[in-house]
Amino acid sequence: MTTFSGEDRVRLQGQVLIFDADDTLWENNVLFERVVEDFLDWLAHPTLERAQIRAVLDDIQAANAVTHGYGSTMFLRSLGECFERLRERPATAAERRHIDELALALLQRRVELVAGVTETLTALGERHELLLLTKGDLEEQRRKLEASQLAHHFRDVHIVAEKDVAVYRWLAREHALAPATTWMIGNSPKSDILPARQAGLNAVFIPNDHTWALEHDELDPGDERVLRLDRFSELLEHF
Repeated sequence: MTTFSGEDRVRLQGQVLIFDADDTLWENNVLFERVVEDFLDWLAHPTLERAQIRAVLDDIQAANAVTHGYGSTMFLRSLGECFERLRERPATAAERRHIDELALALLQRRVELVAGVTETLTALGERHELLLLTKGDLEEQRRKLEASQLAHHFRDVHIVAEKDVAVYRWLAREHALAPATTWMIGNSPKSDILPARQAGLNAVFIPNDHTWALEHDELDPGDERVLRLDRFSELLEHF
């Protein structure tokens, strides 16, 4: 994995930059984490510790993501299933309403952009081609993109159910991308970096402290076609 600093930095010209959305352009998972913390406070299981309850919830979300996709609807379903599995009974109407109320802020929230995103995209768009590739519920992702007011920066926007190697290969064919001059930029090793690299593209990894646990994975520290940055605005030092 490459980290450029000081005189080693070389600004690349005329590249294709593909951006992730959630937790790359705007904050996302931190909002879900706040709901999880409220859920754990409310559930207060008599024998299990918080970490054990969280492990059960993570397992349920991992299974539901396969069959129901990503987003607030899947998350709500998972909270309900977690409650019923741990309490070993169906939730009452009042309990179901409380779970819905915990997550209400997810459906009503404003989009909070990551620091420096607007200025950085504006500058990058003057010398590179920008695309957006995000996964999740179609309508939910469209709503967040509209609220972000960032859509005009991108030549094309793709919202997919999953971001795997097949999707990156399809995207490369769809836009006739040259792997040597194409970069996938995101915070998720699992969805942004590893499958893009497996498809032959370059990648820029910008960690987010609140990245969902199910998006974590190990990156090859020796992969010279992965650039690691600390902040979104640092893209301007390289592209």
